[in-house]
Amino acid sequence: MALTRPMDNQFNAGLWRLADPKISITSLAAMTVGAAPVAGHPDFSWPWLAVMGLAMFCMEVAKNAWGDVYDYDSGTDLAVQPEDRTNFSGGKRVLVDELLSRRQTWGIAFGFGAVGIALGALMVLLREPGLFWLGTTGLVLGWSYHGPPLQLAYRGLGELDVVLCYGPLVALSTGMLMSHSVSSDVFWLSLPLGIFIAAFLWVNEFPDFHADRSAGKYNLVARLGKHRASRLLPVIYLAGFGLLLVYPLLGGLPKPVWLGFSALPSALLAQYWTWHEPDTFHRNRPVQPLTLLTFVLYAAGVGVGAVLGY
Repeated sequence: MALTRPMDNQFNAGLWRLADPKISITSLAAMTVGAAPVAGHPDFSWPWLAVMGLAMFCMEVAKNAWGDVYDYDSGTDLAVQPEDRTNFSGGKRVLVDELLSRRQTWGIAFGFGAVGIALGALMVLLREPGLFWLGTTGLVLGWSYHGPPLQLAYRGLGELDVVLCYGPLVALSTGMLMSHSVSSDVFWLSLPLGIFIAAFLWVNEFPDFHADRSAGKYNLVARLGKHRASRLLPVIYLAGFGLLLVYPLLGGLPKPVWLGFSALPSALLAQYWTWHEPDTFHRNRPVQPLTLLTFVLYAAGVGVGAVLGY
């Protein structure tokens, strides 16, 4: 038993990195935005919402696992320097740090992916058949972020992938599961969320800039360079908050969704440090946690606002 314990500890540490609960924050934020506008629907079901949450968690673990393999094979994770590693970027590094073997990592990917797909099938068969197409699209886009043949993250399209997946796709799927219909209000509220989650990805690409370029992972930050990319971060946030501003004025959404502006201070502070320290902010400024806090506060704010306003 004593001989196997270190190997067990290694596996557990590797699994924890892939299944770290904070990986589900993005999915939970999107589910909040999808569920809140239809919270008063007579068919709203907390048990089915929990099933979706578990399915999303499983798919997040699977995505992290196969993404780690592809980023390891491309060399990008191997090229990240120690001073550029953070808790939010640089990959999960289960292969780089030899916590898991390739076979174990793929096993986790297929195992959790199978559970996630099975739960998705359960939702389609027993609750809402219309979820099939949204779920299939999400699965394809989720795989294609790292996986062949598209490998969107390597072609400058990963950010758009994130906007679509963690904005409309997850939110609309949640709303449909709860109300058996596609809500235009859910769609509009999910767009800023997708943009804010893409902003989180955007700043996470700065620490990996040199590693990504050396490995041919040409995401938008790697293509633009850190300086120009830092100048675009305010534009990204302006797009999201601009949409939130006009929705109640022009789109008929209830004004309480403006509670989503509670995310503005953290976004402004993150922009300030990214603008002034594009090369080093990840070493001494909490920009990455602030951009995560921004989309969490947005989801919480519009979620509460939607419940109050409908």
